[in-house]
Amino acid sequence: MMSDRTENHPNTLQVQMIRKQFGKGLASKEVLGGLSLSVADGEFVSIIGPSGSGKSTLFQVIGGLEKPSSGEIWLDGKETTGERGHISYMPQQPALLPWQTVAGNIEFSLTVSGVDRKATKLKTKEWLERIGLDEYADAYPHVLSGGMLQRVSFLRALLAPQHLMLLDEPFGALDALTRLQMQQWLMSIWEENRRSVLLITHSIEEALFLSDRIVVLSASPAVVLKEFIVPFVRPRSEALWTDPRFNEMKQQIYELLKVGVREGVCSHGGIN
Repeated sequence: MMSDRTENHPNTLQVQMIRKQFGKGLASKEVLGGLSLSVADGEFVSIIGPSGSGKSTLFQVIGGLEKPSSGEIWLDGKETTGERGHISYMPQQPALLPWQTVAGNIEFSLTVSGVDRKATKLKTKEWLERIGLDEYADAYPHVLSGGMLQRVSFLRALLAPQHLMLLDEPFGALDALTRLQMQQWLMSIWEENRRSVLLITHSIEEALFLSDRIVVLSASPAVVLKEFIVPFVRPRSEALWTDPRFNEMKQQIYELLKVGVREGVCSHGGIN
């Protein structure tokens, strides 16, 4: 079931019956089993699935790094299957250039994207002030905390010209408190810009806090088990975690994931 937001807004992303198989013959392994999903313009969608269910492979297919065995990727009304350069991406690890300063990393990313040099410097200065890292503009990545590094990494993705952002478990390596702070920070920045976002996360709480919709995947070969519309109004606060509906949805998603893992075990003789 699609949300009203998806029905009333044009889709930024359409993933249509994507299958992805690695290897051939008896050694072949199907990772994506005919997966379809969409992200509407300005919508925040999260993907949750068992470990090894093909979530990162799906991102590689959407970004054009891997070609699907079958199926199509459409971005902003154009087929982009197998093409690169149409999305901005934030990986699990910040992957900043260690020889560049914080400002230099952002400026480099913008320059590569074709932004004018003068505009790049102005935009970098403005945004470092907005995210509270202006005093670290001339610092190098190794002196920053994990949360700071992820802020810079997210800012690079946010300022890229592509409308769709793919976030691949960006807070998975952070401690619990920093992760919570980063979720709240991300939500505040996203509320100002409303970019189209597709997030991979293993945290049901994170997905419920951040998302408009949650897509739950089965074990590999991944298919969509169910989509959940997140009913909570924005802006959201920590008080949401004590809402009975929040915990009810959390339990529903958890139970569905358990079913997906069991089916994967039955089909493959082990958890993928």
